[in-house]
Amino acid sequence: MTGCCDCSPPPSVDRKFRVVLWAALMINLAMFAVEIGGSIIAGSSALQADALDFLADSTNYGISLSVAGLALIWRARAALIKGATMGVFGLGVLAGTAWHASTGTIPHAALMGAIGLSALAANGAVATMLYRYRSGESNMRSIWLCSRNDVIGNLAVLLAALGVFGSGTGWPDFAVALIMAGLGISGAWQITRQALAELNLPRGGIAESAR
Repeated sequence: MTGCCDCSPPPSVDRKFRVVLWAALMINLAMFAVEIGGSIIAGSSALQADALDFLADSTNYGISLSVAGLALIWRARAALIKGATMGVFGLGVLAGTAWHASTGTIPHAALMGAIGLSALAANGAVATMLYRYRSGESNMRSIWLCSRNDVIGNLAVLLAALGVFGSGTGWPDFAVALIMAGLGISGAWQITRQALAELNLPRGGIAESAR
């Protein structure tokens, strides 16, 4: 019987997956540069959270590229690393939001909205490319969850921009940043739970799940 170390996705799927990952990696790195600069200029916690999310996703895509085509056990281990990354991201956003709230920062709503629209277009394209992999093993699923959370986060940033514009306060921005932190922590838990389950499968079970 074939052992777990021989289990890998079909070559055709692996090749397509790599192409999608490279495209997603480039898009996320570009948007990180745009949003981190925009968050500093606009003074927005939500934009800063979204920028850090782009950076975390870029790291995750790089990890996924390094294990694409390997046995399920290695892809599950990579998913554990990505789950930890998402969890740290969520906690970092919580800390940053608390600091902005304590200083009473009021973001620039118009700039938030413009950058948020650009980020939504970028993440929408990535999510569309990754949609077919949403039901795969933990490594593939972690990538889909990241892209899904990004689209939700971008919509929330746009709502925050409207809220800041309408209220003249920074609280809508802080609220959205907290939601994005919650999404990151929730996604980290889902990915970690599935990866641990895959690592604990018997050798035959791992072989079946990798088919």
